[in-house]
Amino acid sequence: MSPIKPVTPVSPMGRLAAAIGNGITRVTDRALGPYQSAIIRIGFSATWLLFLLREFPHRRELYGPDGPWSWDLAQQLIANNDAFTVLMWSDSMVWFEIVYALGILSTLLLLLGWRTRAVSVLFMVGVLSLQNRSVFMGDGGDNVIHLMAIYLVFVRCAQVWSLDARRARRTRERLGQDGSAPKDRVGPALWCVLGFALLVATFGGLIPGGLLGGWLTFFWGLWAVHGLWWAVGLMESDVKPRVLLDIIGNLVHNAALVVIMAEACLIYAAAGWYKIQGSRWQDGTAAYYPLHLDYFSPWAALSDLMSSSGTMVMLVTYGTVIVQVAFPFTLFNRRVKNVLLAVMMTEHAVIAIVLGLPFFSLAMIAADAVFLPTPFLKRLGGFVARTRDRVVRRVLPGRSRTLPGSREPEQPPLLREKEPTEQAHVGFTA
Repeated sequence: MSPIKPVTPVSPMGRLAAAIGNGITRVTDRALGPYQSAIIRIGFSATWLLFLLREFPHRRELYGPDGPWSWDLAQQLIANNDAFTVLMWSDSMVWFEIVYALGILSTLLLLLGWRTRAVSVLFMVGVLSLQNRSVFMGDGGDNVIHLMAIYLVFVRCAQVWSLDARRARRTRERLGQDGSAPKDRVGPALWCVLGFALLVATFGGLIPGGLLGGWLTFFWGLWAVHGLWWAVGLMESDVKPRVLLDIIGNLVHNAALVVIMAEACLIYAAAGWYKIQGSRWQDGTAAYYPLHLDYFSPWAALSDLMSSSGTMVMLVTYGTVIVQVAFPFTLFNRRVKNVLLAVMMTEHAVIAIVLGLPFFSLAMIAADAVFLPTPFLKRLGGFVARTRDRVVRRVLPGRSRTLPGSREPEQPPLLREKEPTEQAHVGFTA
């Protein structure tokens, strides 16, 4: 009988080192929050797409040459603040129509999750171009979309619920069946087309900033990184460069996701603390006044009904302040956080209806969605998939489809065998 070996106690420093090591492994081994990333991609792209479609009849007055903010005024402002917009490349109506159409197309493709890495950059270009062209046409929701369009460039937001995820899954299935996988031709072609467009813009002096700073460096850096990712994906023998790029990509994704969460918390915290300083919010009457502004009263009878009760006005006023101030502190308690999250989303839905601010509310709900729990998002995805299957079966009897990318994404180990599907990344997929 062998003697029992004594258990060596672990020192507090040892436990701390083990916890740090586990945390580093967690943030480098995989891209966290695949469902949260997908829902904010869908939320913000859907919000911007609906806005562009609703304002399509008025697009020229809002962002085009027919607007009150003329092309010359916009050019003078951008010369001072170095904002980026391709609409300043020409004052032609044809060029404006092309940019607006490409903005709609890129937003739709991002919503579907097609070649997400490239399309997310085009989505950002479309958002910045339109919003920076007429800076006085926006509201709080436009500001949120403006920021999130930049953050989404660094997020792997197509791991699930996307055409990219479905294409990668089909490639893996084919690889497992006959050992072959189709070569990705669309990704490299798209990379070359965008590189040519960037080259023309560079030599034409259309993008502000030199090669050592500014937007020009940003776009060329993204283009080079995407090309490097594709080139490393073609390597058959050495897996280390691919692992290193995957670690860097995971770190960038996880950092961007943290920034998105911090941005949402900052928005609510700043709004709540500024409200506390206002006398109308202190005496509980602040919610009464916007309900009686003609511009924010699409349903006058409903606004009058909500403002007819002094108790209701006081509860809405104080409740708004309490929820906004308290939310950042509830992230450490899952149950309380989920309750306040539901309250805030309900509040934004009410604002959309009562005050006639649908796109502001949709943008804030999309920002709140990054905090939704994964089990709830999985159930939501399953419900949408089942609903779609029932609709498809009714329209096309005998056929059934599943939601693209609705399966849970595989989390590969840090060291893995080379998969041909990695060639599809080319920096253009999740």
